Amino acid sequence: MSKNLRVHKPYVIYEEKDHKFVWLGLDESDYEKGILTNQYLIVDGNQGALLDPGGYFVFERVFQNASEFVKPENIKYILFSHQDPDVIGSLNLWMDMTPNATIYVSALWERFIPHLGVDVKGRIVDIPDEGTTIKLGNSEIRAIPAHFLHSPGNFHYYDVKSKVYFSGDLGAAVFPEGKWYLIVQNFEEHVKYMEGFHRRYLANKKALDHLIEIMEKLDIEVIAPQHGSIFEGENVKKFINWLKSLDKVGVDYLWS
Repeated sequence: MSKNLRVHKPYVIYEEKDHKFVWLGLDESDYEKGILTNQYLIVDGNQGALLDPGGYFVFERVFQNASEFVKPENIKYILFSHQDPDVIGSLNLWMDMTPNATIYVSALWERFIPHLGVDVKGRIVDIPDEGTTIKLGNSEIRAIPAHFLHSPGNFHYYDVKSKVYFSGDLGAAVFPEGKWYLIVQNFEEHVKYMEGFHRRYLANKKALDHLIEIMEKLDIEVIAPQHGSIFEGENVKKFINWLKSLDKVGVDYLWS
């Protein structure tokens, strides 16, 4: 990771020729204290796909940083993992500013989107429970079913070319005030920031074990969550093994 990282500016996680996977900076407004959110952009050629572009108050920063890599009219997709407001709350702004973007979201959530005050008719694709493959330029993005982790209609996204796995809320870390880093260096130290979230927010062990089986079949070099810090190299394996080690999550943890 670059020692010159500026938290409000984008950081390129992967770049080869005309393909990029980009973290889109960070800000913590007075309205979003506590849980910091990550937004990401995949670029292939002159086309872009946004991953969980976030809530209303981060829109300006995310839009400006994404525009450094792709023109707004060339953002082809906006890909949502689930329906939480910190994921989808800025959708009305993105619909206006990216006129050619198609929205991908679980088929469970399409009927709720009009409650955001936005008309998505003709611009939305319902992802079936089993997932789908999305072509971007000369590459592809796979929507990986991750249901009940934590939403009942939930998807992760795997960028085939960069081998970066966007894990949504899986991998989330909650930092104390004044603590933050983009890339996990000391996994064992990082666990204490993840454990509470994973115990409480994941529905059950069965859902988690099913996803782990899927993840282990993919060639993953980076795991990029929506909250917390990014896992690279050996920390990818450590994170998956840590998920395996969680004995009780969700209903079993809450009512044990």
